[in-house]
Amino acid sequence: MATLGDDLRARLPQALAAELGVRRLALAADAVTAYAGALGQRTGAVVAAGTGVIALGANLDAPPGDGGLPLPPATRHGSGPAPNSRTPLEPGAPPGSRAPLGSGGPAGSSPVRGSRVSDGPGGPPASRPPGRTHTPPGGRASPEAAPASGEALYSSAPGGRWRRADGWGHLLGDCGGGAWIGRAGLEAALRAHDGRRGGSAVLLARLEAVFGPADGLPALLYPRTDRAAVLASFAPEVAACAGTDPVAAGILRDAARGIAETAAAVCPPATGCPVAFTGGLFGIGPPLLVPVREELSRLAPEACPVEAEGGPLDGALRIAGALAGGTLRLPADGSMLDLWPRPPAPD
Repeated sequence: MATLGDDLRARLPQALAAELGVRRLALAADAVTAYAGALGQRTGAVVAAGTGVIALGANLDAPPGDGGLPLPPATRHGSGPAPNSRTPLEPGAPPGSRAPLGSGGPAGSSPVRGSRVSDGPGGPPASRPPGRTHTPPGGRASPEAAPASGEALYSSAPGGRWRRADGWGHLLGDCGGGAWIGRAGLEAALRAHDGRRGGSAVLLARLEAVFGPADGLPALLYPRTDRAAVLASFAPEVAACAGTDPVAAGILRDAARGIAETAAAVCPPATGCPVAFTGGLFGIGPPLLVPVREELSRLAPEACPVEAEGGPLDGALRIAGALAGGTLRLPADGSMLDLWPRPPAPD
């Protein structure tokens, strides 16, 4: 939602109001729904990692015990799928390749498409959306009058601001994400194929098992439009080899360092600040999570890692519920999170 462009962002509220009678609308980037699902409306930081990596932090001045809207027990879950859960890529994937590690939502991803979440300039609101529609028998839908401003819809204006780090895609960033790990593993395999230093014969064997002959990999990879997903499909192979192959273990340690640096960059400077990790990448389990937490304790000793309460879909429900109840306090910056009608300006 952060990259839809001004025109579509301006049209969506009116279209949804006319077709579905929507009177209150939140356009939320998948990183925002990941945050709401993991922490609710608490101050803290969330790292969403799948094919890519993005982190959001927010200082909402909330009481430490305020977790926002509760999740129904049936929707609570861990940080991602089981480490060994692998499903095929979409049609056209290389034979034997694995699905990218999704984020359970976005950002898949998410944080990249399928997983990656990126945030771009958000367009200013063009006008308020009309209110609920009324369709007389045999007639066309016509909007009823909407409130003149957001004052009646929000108990207080959503405040604060998002602090974002990474989520720049596999060419410019997403350090430590699934595509990053997969690419590093494939590079190590090709180094072994060439006889160059830093190679891994173990990863070369896995490359050939998954993709076929090593010298055919460029022709398989480069023409594809989903290169990030294909790279990420090799991340589980790297993780599976990390227990016995020092090169694979080193790749995971480097990935953990990148993820921890991203988390530390957005973590509010409050003692005991909760930091949650969500997304399919963390289904790798202890080989990645243990060094991530070790690096985070070194970079941001005030941070307190916590389990994610839910995923991005849970976050979308939380945002919708808070919006309907007039209790939404997440930062509405017009880009990562845009609200219609607009909330009142803070005093």
